[in-house]
Amino acid sequence: MSEFLIKAAQLILSLSILIVLHELGHFLPAKWFKTRVEKFYLFFDPYFSLFKFKKGDTEYGIGWIPLGGYVKIAGMIDESVDKEFLNREPEAWEFRSKPAWQRLIIMIGGVSVNVILGIFIYAGIMFYYGETYLPVENAKYGIMVDSVAYNIGLRNGDQIIAVQQKKIKSFDQIFKEILLNDAETIQIIRDGKAMDVTITEESKIAIVKSRKMAFLAPRIPFTVGDFVDSSPAQLAGMRSNDQIVAINGNPITFFDEAKNILKDYKGQKISVSVLRAGKPAEISFLLPQTGLMGVSPVSFDKVLKLKEEHYSLLESFPKGLEKASNTFENYIKQFKLIFSPKIKGYESVGGFATMGQIFSPTWDWEHFWNITAFFSIVLAIMNILPIPALDGGHVMFLLYEIILGRKPSEKFMEYAQYAGMAILFSLMIFANGNDLYRWATNQF
Repeated sequence: MSEFLIKAAQLILSLSILIVLHELGHFLPAKWFKTRVEKFYLFFDPYFSLFKFKKGDTEYGIGWIPLGGYVKIAGMIDESVDKEFLNREPEAWEFRSKPAWQRLIIMIGGVSVNVILGIFIYAGIMFYYGETYLPVENAKYGIMVDSVAYNIGLRNGDQIIAVQQKKIKSFDQIFKEILLNDAETIQIIRDGKAMDVTITEESKIAIVKSRKMAFLAPRIPFTVGDFVDSSPAQLAGMRSNDQIVAINGNPITFFDEAKNILKDYKGQKISVSVLRAGKPAEISFLLPQTGLMGVSPVSFDKVLKLKEEHYSLLESFPKGLEKASNTFENYIKQFKLIFSPKIKGYESVGGFATMGQIFSPTWDWEHFWNITAFFSIVLAIMNILPIPALDGGHVMFLLYEIILGRKPSEKFMEYAQYAGMAILFSLMIFANGNDLYRWATNQF
């Protein structure tokens, strides 16, 4: 329960920061162009608000439905579909009275802020924390695969040297290169021999359906890291940092080897040989029917050599721009997977629960800001889509006006808003419905 609350708190804080700054991106240029802003709200407030106050012409507040936020600009047909102003002559301080170029700047302000914010957060991370990663060549024991990677053709101990003949800098880039860059081959070394593994479309479908970025991991010797609650191994006397070297006389070195042996001893008493501070010890206990000892290995960063890169203040901004650009590019590439009728990436689309799962179960500020920067870029992309009721829909109609010299009719704009809201609500229901289905089927 505590992990759920920590993740939920991080999600709410992250979205609150992004929503307030996004709406500020509309609010400030509206004020600069002397356009009246009637409301500035975090979250939605149908019927009542949790908190509000008025300063000047603007009411500021916090709504009770945490699904976003908004600024209500006078004289603009927006998601509130307020049409009362249409019955009177335009006022000089209304949105509809402003030149098209001013209205365009007001509408792209939110997206612009999200892009700039993403760059600045990434730059701040680079300056304060630097960058730590596992170079592919430092995964000296090769890879450890799950069933998805096994079906692709990879095996435990394979050493990945390239994807589609492209050298990979860090281990966590392998997934992106395989799936997002439409790679067809992986170059590996197996038992001292170089070979290619072909990535079929069926393999890509399996990766997407598994919803795993870590379908392969660095292979490491089996040194005990932590235990689950009521772990039979821990209750029998196993300790953290014990190095497991044999199970029932079967010698092992790696974690994956232990998994393969344990499946043959479900519900049986086993004897585990360990090295503790260099000295041998034997631990015996009844292995549950699950075939699990309730033990996790130490994290790979305690075994393999990571690379750390640090940046000065001036160096951090180009690096932040690079990371924001890569995030933007990779997210755009994901749309191809979502709309592919074969890969069916839409089945992996998630809502708020999926977003919450991305955060750490402990409060990790570096991870929090990385996810917030990612969400900021994603929010910019989603908002600029040419769907009525989104910023991109307004931009689309404003460009139409600028190019052709005439506005779409107000009645058309009204119906477009209705259509846009219907599309957005349908997408929200679909995404959160996927979350509900995965929760009901224990897929989270």
